[in-house]
Amino acid sequence: MANNGHGLGFEQKLWSAADKMRNNMDAAEYKHVVLGLIFLKYISDSFEEKRRLLEKAGDDLEDRDFYTANDIPNPGDKGVFWVPKKARWDFLQDHAKQPEVGKFLDEAMESIEKENTSLKGVLPKDYARPALDKRRLGELIDLIGTIGLGDEESRKKDILGRVYEYFLGEFADAEGKKGGQFYTPRSIVGILVEMLEPYKGRVYDPCCGSGGMFVQSERFIKEHQGRINDISIFGQESNPTTWKLAKMNMAIRGIDCNIALGDTFHDDQHKDLKANFIIANPPFNVSDWNGESLRDDPRWKYGIPPTGNANFAWVQHMIYHLAPNGAIGLVLANGSMSSNTSGEGDIRKSLVENDLVDCMIALPSQLFYNTQIPACLWFFRKNKGARAGEVLFIDARKMGEMISRKNRNLTTEDIGKITSTYHKWKNGEDVDELGFAKSTNREDMEKHSFILTPGRYVGTEEEVDDGISFEDKMKELTSELATQMEEGKKLDKEIKKNLESIGFKVK
Repeated sequence: MANNGHGLGFEQKLWSAADKMRNNMDAAEYKHVVLGLIFLKYISDSFEEKRRLLEKAGDDLEDRDFYTANDIPNPGDKGVFWVPKKARWDFLQDHAKQPEVGKFLDEAMESIEKENTSLKGVLPKDYARPALDKRRLGELIDLIGTIGLGDEESRKKDILGRVYEYFLGEFADAEGKKGGQFYTPRSIVGILVEMLEPYKGRVYDPCCGSGGMFVQSERFIKEHQGRINDISIFGQESNPTTWKLAKMNMAIRGIDCNIALGDTFHDDQHKDLKANFIIANPPFNVSDWNGESLRDDPRWKYGIPPTGNANFAWVQHMIYHLAPNGAIGLVLANGSMSSNTSGEGDIRKSLVENDLVDCMIALPSQLFYNTQIPACLWFFRKNKGARAGEVLFIDARKMGEMISRKNRNLTTEDIGKITSTYHKWKNGEDVDELGFAKSTNREDMEKHSFILTPGRYVGTEEEVDDGISFEDKMKELTSELATQMEEGKKLDKEIKKNLESIGFKVK
């Protein structure tokens, strides 16, 4: 009987158990094995939930039309994915201990794609390969089978979302640098979404990874009593395996979307799109984006981006696709705020002079799984209203808490302070705080040669006076120093003595 994971930290426990079964398999490869099974368990649970409702109503339990509604998954409401008999979890779990379990899983995935056109080419179908340990695969099926994912109670508690998002994060951590190509930490996405507030309109991410920006947008809308149907989602991803993750990530949440596969710069799949909100975390400092062949591209309205760095190509691609009153929030490497290499400074100047830059946020280090490169957030608006001609600078480098030896996380309080400061500023309030926030005009930015590093503008936070006089502090410090020097002498004598005892005299 599946439980709903109500215990504290069940995501971590499930991950630990699943990771033990990885053996010597690379995390990048194992990721698709596990996430594919989680997806399969979810749609099977949703199917069985619908089946129980149909049984109560006396309907034909094997009539496909009773389960689906325009092939749009929305369990408990319109319809669910149709799951053929040999793809249902009970069948697979009954065969989990058989050597042919990999073959059964591949056939299950193929049959689901065949019956549900929106999943065509998305699901992993390589479970039968000899290199995959079938005993461990069976154990993994049993493990995932212990958690309810698609029934009504689990959906209310977002069990699937919690497990899937946690696993994405852990795989990103396990993969190191490559992991960041498909996952942006939730706290970063949270700031972007809370700043932009995508209630209604077209939401676009030109480098969408596994779709985290869209998931957070949906979560934001629900938390603010909005309707997910009020937004239309568009995305593009160049990595085929990451594109599949994004499609699965959207499917398990019932989010209708248009996520295309292809190179955003050279094969823009949304050429005519004008988005109301653009939220993105493009790869940092990409040097091999083949910009030489795009020197005359109409997207480069504010300057031709250097062929050796795609940062401002991403920026201008997004501005090109922005609706007249739209807004952009994106993550870039810190160098984008100050670099003057190959005309980047001129592009930055043009963006400021055209009054597109809305807010700049310097982030603390160690937030990202994929890189130790310091990062920042850029926000753009085409219509800044009362704040025309101004830019809000926020220095958040001292924020966050360490969640592991390698990684930091921004807390709910941190996110709240950053986003509330921005919204107050947008509403015309004075939010200047020494060492944290400063509203700055164009003339001041020109004095700084259009370098947009927040630390240049917010100033230094004043140290709090602890009430102890300088003389008293010096007395205490010199006393501590004298004690430490005395202890040092004793230690030196002990070391000499020990060395002499083994025949080495220190002169």
